[in-house]
Amino acid sequence: MALLSSLRKRFRRDRVKLQLDDIQGLILRSRPEPYVGIHAMLHVDDASGGRDLLGRLAEHVPSAEDWTNEMESWVGVAISHEGLKALGLPEESLSSFPLPFRQGMAARAEMLRDFGENAPETWEEPFKPGTLHIALTIFAADEAARDKAVGKAMAELERSSGVTLVATHEFGADEDAENPFGFRDAIAQPNIAGSGVDPLPGDGPAIAAGEFILGENSETGQPLGVPQPPELGRNGTYVVLRKYNSRVGAFNDFLREHAESEEAQHLLAAKMVGRWRSGAPLILSPDHDDEDLGADPERNNDFTFRDDPKGLLCPYSSHIRRLNPRDSSMTILTDVNIKRIIRRPSTFGPKWTSDVTAADDGKDARGLFFIFISARAYDTIEFLQQEWINRGNFIDLGGELDPIVGLHEEPGTFTIPDEPARRRVNGVTTFNRLRGGEYMFMPSISALKWIAKGEWVGS
Repeated sequence: MALLSSLRKRFRRDRVKLQLDDIQGLILRSRPEPYVGIHAMLHVDDASGGRDLLGRLAEHVPSAEDWTNEMESWVGVAISHEGLKALGLPEESLSSFPLPFRQGMAARAEMLRDFGENAPETWEEPFKPGTLHIALTIFAADEAARDKAVGKAMAELERSSGVTLVATHEFGADEDAENPFGFRDAIAQPNIAGSGVDPLPGDGPAIAAGEFILGENSETGQPLGVPQPPELGRNGTYVVLRKYNSRVGAFNDFLREHAESEEAQHLLAAKMVGRWRSGAPLILSPDHDDEDLGADPERNNDFTFRDDPKGLLCPYSSHIRRLNPRDSSMTILTDVNIKRIIRRPSTFGPKWTSDVTAADDGKDARGLFFIFISARAYDTIEFLQQEWINRGNFIDLGGELDPIVGLHEEPGTFTIPDEPARRRVNGVTTFNRLRGGEYMFMPSISALKWIAKGEWVGS
């Protein structure tokens, strides 16, 4: 619970300017460490039955009003556009959502560069177009708390009719909060103006709340488009959900192929990610891992790239420098603030060990649900996929892709700046394969109840 303790110390209720009592708690509440949980995917067969269930679930969704308090578990609910249709929302409401959300993730494959082995036709059944209507996510501090929350949710499902449970997927990680490749995850998060939380060192200036919460002013000084009526859209947000199977063995083999010693393998992995496995950033500890630094939220994100203009400490093409360039010099300029995201990733499968090989990939399901929250979620993920992940033009690296999450249809290269000459490591492959995903809308607490009532029906 280190993250929660840190938040509690920095929370100032007198500085809150958001309607916390109407915002789903999952948006602002960081997951615990360690954490466990479950994703449940539902399909609505009958509109009235679906609305009835949504009303029942709304009673179990905590708001952000007490988001720094101790909680055994908490629930988040998000709905796809096909789900809103299935719930019977009026056309004027359905058409008020952004085009990418209305089309759904599979239909945006070209914009997302989801080709080849990541193409929608290869996705798992729960993510086939039109299947996932409601996503229910439960985070918990331990298995007992998770099981208790799941029992309550399933009891509500059993009391309702017209809704099918399509799939469930458990996830979790220990106190190290590692992703499938053994790296501490979800460290850097944006500081949201009006949330009442003092920033951590390295968080940078507060970002306008409207970049994350619909109806609030964005970085432009005005709110982004809000789905109509306001009762539906205000205090909601958008969610990108993408499930990846991680080829941990292939990644380990790659490191062994290009670095002889275990120490050199750890360094190469850190260069590719931009952090050591403990979470310590290369910028602050370029030569060795520092577990105390990695575990310290007051220090592990307190850096910029200002003093590393050549990428000698942290390569330009490393995963964290691509996805959050901070003050890096970029050939293709963009406003980094409007590309910041709230990340809620969830890892599944066995904990990383160095002895796993490519021959082991597929024996145990390993991977993560890449989940992020933003009022610009669809523009952001499509930009990230097109430019920062699957191209290198913005950092003068041409066609070089993100070494961790890029789709390498052919073996690629990872460039490590050095003096007198840079080093190019060849043979990078797709280490995370997309198995499905969807664009979702996370309504406010009041909007969940508004949908459940269905007062527009028959009007």
